[in-house]
Amino acid sequence: VQLQASGGGLVQAGGSLRLSCEVSGIRFSTYGMGWYRQAPGKSRELVAAIRWSGSTNYDDSVKGRFTISRDNAKNTVYLQMKSLKPEDTAVYQCNTFPGVKKWGQGTLVTVSS
Repeated sequence: VQLQASGGGLVQAGGSLRLSCEVSGIRFSTYGMGWYRQAPGKSRELVAAIRWSGSTNYDDSVKGRFTISRDNAKNTVYLQMKSLKPEDTAVYQCNTFPGVKKWGQGTLVTVSS
């Protein structure tokens, strides 16, 4: 499997970003997908997930601010992030959910106060 995340950058607190992750090597439409993040000095955590059915769930820290979506025709999963906070600063990666495969390249999101 190949997972290529993009869309990160530097944004001020309160701003928005949209992350994309192109997936290849699996039958994308049959997999749940998740967005994970790892902040400096912290463990990687799941922030949002979307099942093959389209149902979603979110970590409490991002609920109401982040929206996960998928386009099965493009084998791509998205993460729309708004009202960003400095504590959202992290490297963001996508992977399958539940259960992960080999990690791909992440994208760095930096939120300045």
